[in-house]
Amino acid sequence: MNTYQPSFFDEADRLHKLDKLKDPLTELKEYIDFEIFRPKLEEAFSKQRRSNAGRKPYNVVFMFKILILQRLYNLSDEQVEYQIADRLSFGRFLDLPIGQSVPDFTTVWRFREALVECGIVRELFDRFTEVLESRGLITKEGSIVDASFVEVPKQRNSRKDNELLKKGETPEEWKAKPAKLCQKDLDARWTKKNGVSYYGYKNHVKCDAVHKVIVDYKATDASVHDSQVFADLVGCGDKGGNVFADSAYKSAEIDELLADCEVENYIHEKGYRNNPLSDIQKEINRLKSAIRCTVEHIFGHIQNSMGGPELRYIGFNRIEAGIGLGNLAYNMKRYIQILRPAEL
Repeated sequence: MNTYQPSFFDEADRLHKLDKLKDPLTELKEYIDFEIFRPKLEEAFSKQRRSNAGRKPYNVVFMFKILILQRLYNLSDEQVEYQIADRLSFGRFLDLPIGQSVPDFTTVWRFREALVECGIVRELFDRFTEVLESRGLITKEGSIVDASFVEVPKQRNSRKDNELLKKGETPEEWKAKPAKLCQKDLDARWTKKNGVSYYGYKNHVKCDAVHKVIVDYKATDASVHDSQVFADLVGCGDKGGNVFADSAYKSAEIDELLADCEVENYIHEKGYRNNPLSDIQKEINRLKSAIRCTVEHIFGHIQNSMGGPELRYIGFNRIEAGIGLGNLAYNMKRYIQILRPAEL
């Protein structure tokens, strides 16, 4: 049996093969200038590092790109370590030669924890939003507001424990067991929609109706009604624009807000038990849906192409950071989808 003799060109040949198969990370690396995030990252981590003793930390942009990989493929910390070591495409995206060490999962966890503690994920999202604005990808022609569930691992708590959690209290039994308490999510909540129960959080987004990029977002627990967050996403900064949303957002308060801010109101009309929608209202809603349904493309892409919005983190602050990174990763992919045909 003949034995294969490795050559100096094996890795290059394999990477060339990946290019022919259209490795999506090649475009991500080509189109996205990750250096735009460095000033904010270095500013945050310079406050975190109290001593120059010990091993030199990994490059902050390098570690940030690992978090983007996690959200693009919905990978746990352990899995992202394995995939970086296993996949040439990941190594090339990170500029990580085969002979260089791969950060272990605890390093990834600590880096993300530091981001959560600094609270800069929103600032990183806004930094890339500036890029989208500079390229004319955020228009005033229309905004869509909607929300999607972000589920987390379900916790089998007793009814009594759940009642205490709803009141913002922690069961005494959990306080006596720190190891148990650290595994309990005190912020996640149950809710029901169309007869289906969900446990976790919500990702409320405002997106551009033309280019399908996420312009703004807000994270809440799952029990918060969609309409309660509307004013956080839409205001007088949207003056002269149009806003589309489903009937869950229809209320006198929201109608008044949009009128005061001079924003065109295209929220779906809502029918009631003794006051159903007329045929004309139904037709108008159908016309509005032709634009409003665009937001479902975003949630569908996150669910199907990015492995879903589900997160494995515990606690609102970590979930909020995960949601922000997921929205940022989506915008990066959408940015490439828009630029690709434009350049052709």
